Order: sequence, then C-alpha cells, then structure tokens
Amino acid sequence: MLKAFRRSGWQGAHVKIKPCFTRHSGPHSGSTATPFPDAISNMNSPLTALSPLDGRYASQLDALRPFFSEFGLIRHRVRVEIEWLIALAAEPALGEIRPFTPATVAALRELVDGFSEADGARVKAIEAETNHDVKAIEYWLKERVRGNAEALAAAEFIHFACTSEDINNLAYALAIESAREKVLLPSLDEMIAKLRDMAHAQAAVPMLSRTHGQPATPTTLGKEIANVVARLRRAREAVVRVKMLGKINGAVGNYNAHLVAYPGFDWEAFAKRFVESLGLQFNAYTTQIEPHDSLAEVLDALARTNTIVLDLDRDLWGYISVGYFKQRVKAGEVGSSTMPHKVNPIDFENSEGNVGAANALLRFLADKLPVSRWQRDLSDSTALRNVGVAFGHTLLAWKSCLRGLSKLEVDAVRLADDLDANWEVLAEPVQTAMRRYGMANPYEQLKELTRGKRLDGAAMRQFIGTLALPEADKKRLLELTPASYIGKAAELARKI
Repeated sequence: MLKAFRRSGWQGAHVKIKPCFTRHSGPHSGSTATPFPDAISNMNSPLTALSPLDGRYASQLDALRPFFSEFGLIRHRVRVEIEWLIALAAEPALGEIRPFTPATVAALRELVDGFSEADGARVKAIEAETNHDVKAIEYWLKERVRGNAEALAAAEFIHFACTSEDINNLAYALAIESAREKVLLPSLDEMIAKLRDMAHAQAAVPMLSRTHGQPATPTTLGKEIANVVARLRRAREAVVRVKMLGKINGAVGNYNAHLVAYPGFDWEAFAKRFVESLGLQFNAYTTQIEPHDSLAEVLDALARTNTIVLDLDRDLWGYISVGYFKQRVKAGEVGSSTMPHKVNPIDFENSEGNVGAANALLRFLADKLPVSRWQRDLSDSTALRNVGVAFGHTLLAWKSCLRGLSKLEVDAVRLADDLDANWEVLAEPVQTAMRRYGMANPYEQLKELTRGKRLDGAAMRQFIGTLALPEADKKRLLELTPASYIGKAAELARKI
C-alpha cells in the first residue's frame, strides 16, 4: 500500500512537465530550436524523483516510509487525536463526554490501524481548503465518526483544548521512537554482529599497523575490527538511552483553555498520564512547542555513531587499497567504464558519502530545533520534515557498509609479506628489553640502526646477537618476528 501511495502521489494524477530546455545543432548554429520530447509523464515514479531517497535508493528505504512519509506523519497524528479523545471519554470528571463502549473504542482505533491511501488523500484534500494540516485531520475525523452515534456525540471533543503542536510533537516522537526501535537499531545491530564475527574469525591474523601512515607495531586484523565493535556498542547505548519527551498542555504550555473549560480538574496530571500511555516521557515545562531537546540528543547520538562508521569506511577503503582485503566479484558487475580490471570499494565510498549527507542534516537539526523565538516560531516545522531524510541517509550508510563487509576476503599472503618487509618494527621490543637491564642508550642505538631504513630478519637478529642480555631474553628476542609481535591483540579480539 505504501509503495503504491508513494508512486501515485496525493492527487492521483499524472502531471506532464512542459519543456523548458531546447536542443540546438551547435553552440552558435543559429538553427531553429527544437523542444525536448515531452517524455516524462509520471512525476511520481522513482525514476523522476527529485530526492535520491525516493528515487535511486527508494527500495532500500521502504522500512522508514511508515514513519516519516507524509502518509506516516498523518497517520501518527490521527493516532494521537484518537487516543486523546478516548482518554477524555474515559475520565469521569469530564461529565459532558460520555464513556465509550468497547465497540466504539475499537472502531476509533481501527481508523488508525486501517488508515489507507484514500484516507490520506482525503486529509490532503481538506488541507487544500483549510491550509492547515492538523485542522484537516480534525475535520477528517469528524467526517469519519458520523456513522457512530457515541463518537458523533463527542465530536467537539476531537482536538479538545489542543494546539496543533500538542498533536505534532507527540506524532513526531512516536514516529522517531518507532523508527529507532524497528528500523535503525536492527540495522545497527546487524552491522555490529557482522563486525564481531569478523573480529573473532580474524583474531589471530597479524597485520602491520600504520601510525601516521608509516610502518608501526603490529596488531591483528581482528583486533582492529574489535575496536570498532566496542565503539559502536557504546554509540548504540547512547542512541537507546534517550527518552523521547512529549507534551499536551495547550497554546503556550499553561493549560489556559483547559482550565477555563474545567477549572477544578488536574489537567497536568491527566496530560502526564496521557503522554506516558503513549510510551513517551512527559515534559511539564514547554512553550507552545515541546522544545525538541530529546530529539536533538537522538540526532547527536546518531551523528556520533555515523562518525564511527565513517572512520571504519575509510580504514577499510585503505586496507583494500594496500591489498589486505580482496573483494568478492559479482558476475556481470562492472568496476569501470574503461578499465576492465577494476573492483572498486564502492560500498564503503557510498557509505562515506551518505554519512556526510546524514550528519550535515543531523547536526543542523540538532542545533536548529531546540531554538524557537519566544513562545513559538514556525521555523522548526519545515525543518522537522527532514528528520526522515537524515534517518534515510543514515540507514543507507549503514546498509552500504554492511554490504561492503559481506564482500571482503582477507589476503593473508599480502598481510604476511608486508610484515616480513618491515623488520624494523622490532626496534621497539628490542630497545624496551635493553632498558629493562640498564643497557646504555638503548633507544638511540635502535634509532641509529633502524630510523628511515629497511631491515631484514638477518640484520635484526645480528644486532640482537651482540647484546649482553640474559640468555632467555635474548632467545625470546631472536625468535620474535613482526608476525608474532602482536601482544594481546588476538586475546582482545576474541573477548569482544
């Protein structure tokens, strides 16, 4: 249904665009201009989408559409309006609205569960008249309850004492909570699990480190991946830790209209119970809008997670470049339009690009949304509509990275050759052992031997053989190779 809704558009009509470019025979040919063919008749297909999220990448992001599409936002608003009406009817102190029977409650909630493309289109048609999106939902609900005598009698309690932002803040919070739990976290968990499997599988595969891009103390491939697992786990905790806030306290947050209608009623306690019944945390202190601080925290946490993914993307890109990884090829796939041999790390590049787009939006929104002039300005409204775009680029980045991970194959020979070509990295353990036994100028001796030079195993062992070290220590150093000088790396990788 959602896919069809996306393709057909709100009005259900195909729009033809009038040609605005002309084709010439040459830059200054003077020939009669001929308009481009009027070939684009469906302006709502992925092929003609303005955003790549709804075009090129549309199929990868269907899971987010129920939450952040216009359809999804309307449906979440309808849910809030319905639950508010049900809550009002269930409160004995509000005598002018009678309690609903279970059948009416079920019928009202079915308006949410069965919300269709046609329902969304009707809401948009009403909005075209009212020029107000939330008021359109109120009018649509009043239309839909006409066939139910109980609900019809309570029709004026639809949107009772509410400002639009009472509905909007809760609708967005519900959408963000659901998208986080049902889409983003499962995708992040899949990436973490894949990386953990790789860390375990490659725990003992030695690898030359490169600090400042230069040969350095060896590690293992698995340990470097384990580092990322640890970082992503911590980042995930930050994403999960944020509790979305919500409010339903009227035009400027003081229950003004509520108390005029029912002066003796504890509206704050009622609002708190209602917000918490939706699975959200109650914010008692707001202006007309809930100030978006909790949303900003989620956005910040996602941006920090994305930065870790970016770091991984670039490292893996580099390891592919130096040959530590090969990439499994896919039959029929082309790496270059002119160089047949190419197998490019396109998934990690795609992930990096989408992290950039996501974080630009995430950080903009995290900075912009908590700021509102006085009791309300509307600049957050249009910005909020891009939360789904930021989530979309984030999800694309994670999926691309995961796709790239699934193609990697370790080239153990290349890793071993690189280690064997850099025996000078053993200068560190040798001079450290010399320090233990008080030998003169150990660092300086190894600096003279190795700095800016390439040593082979024979040269390093020859130097070790001249040292006045205890035989057990000398023997251990003579047996040491760049591939075996990995410390606790394998152990740490297996523990993750």
